[in-house]
Amino acid sequence: MASVTVSVSSPLRVFAGSAAELALHADTLRGALAEIARLDPRLYRAVCDETGRVRRHVNVYVNDDHVSERGGLDATLAPGDVITLLPAVSGG
Repeated sequence: MASVTVSVSSPLRVFAGSAAELALHADTLRGALAEIARLDPRLYRAVCDETGRVRRHVNVYVNDDHVSERGGLDATLAPGDVITLLPAVSGG
């Protein structure tokens, strides 16, 4: 399994015990999210809905690519990849 880093943006850190990064082992983005669910259920629920899909207002990137450009949840991960969890921000 690939050793990857999950970068938790500031608005989501409240659900991750203030952690800015998590180190995980996973071969796919789906596997990484499952590992987050096991290690930190609050963060998982903030990122994914009850069906396991990424919430509409959360953007997920693998390195510099939006997950939709890499095959969705089945995106393959390589050692050293960085997954960024970034909720949409609005306001004025």
